[in-house]
Amino acid sequence: MTDTDKDGGGDEQVDFGYRRIEAEEKPQLVRGLFNRVARRYDLMNDLMSGGAHRIWKRQMIDWLAPRPGMCLLDVAGGTGDIAFRVHERLKGDGRIIVCDLSENMVSEGRMRGWDKGITGAIEWLVGDAEALPLAASHADAYTIAFGIRNVTHMEKALAEAARALKPGGRFLCLEFSPEQAPGLDRLYELYSFNVIPALGGIVAGDRESYQYLVESIRRFPPPARFAEMIREAGFGGVSWRPLSGGIAALHSAWRI
Repeated sequence: MTDTDKDGGGDEQVDFGYRRIEAEEKPQLVRGLFNRVARRYDLMNDLMSGGAHRIWKRQMIDWLAPRPGMCLLDVAGGTGDIAFRVHERLKGDGRIIVCDLSENMVSEGRMRGWDKGITGAIEWLVGDAEALPLAASHADAYTIAFGIRNVTHMEKALAEAARALKPGGRFLCLEFSPEQAPGLDRLYELYSFNVIPALGGIVAGDRESYQYLVESIRRFPPPARFAEMIREAGFGGVSWRPLSGGIAALHSAWRI
């Protein structure tokens, strides 16, 4: 199952939340969305998840187990949350590249780095997960947190992840899941569709963007299907862990 199809005129259609749009429109819409919410993005993550996203990201980095001298590529990581955490673990002994589609998210991350006194240790790139501005076999590890569901073609983004990684390189993806534990699923759905867009309107001044983000979670493949997509992209050792009753899932794989 993918999020693409062809309409009667032969043009490719993709999901944008619950809407169907032309594939070529999606990158511009996603870029515009994150450009608008960049300044409030981290605050909204705390409010939406009750701070749980911090625990999930720590678990992601624990599973990554950063080692001195490694090169990490963090995709869709514009405000630097993953990059700064890995930088702290590496104590400056390594190379970290952040790549994000949104110019404003990258600017926000770079400014956060300056505030932390981190200037040259992290590289900031504006680029598309489906066409990374990096040579093949470039990175030892690739991370993407809450970003892959926003790409136009997940298969292309996964193939690009494999291309950018060195053989034996590590892939880690943290993403919301459309499947929760029985009993939690109904409560989470009520919270997602009633509270999160309202918070987005109050805190970020953009209810519509957060309505899309909630809808995009429901359109994302279940963890077992997404794991199969990772295998199909050329990865081995694929595994995943549900987090917080299935609200999120952490996927791990290795570049063959």
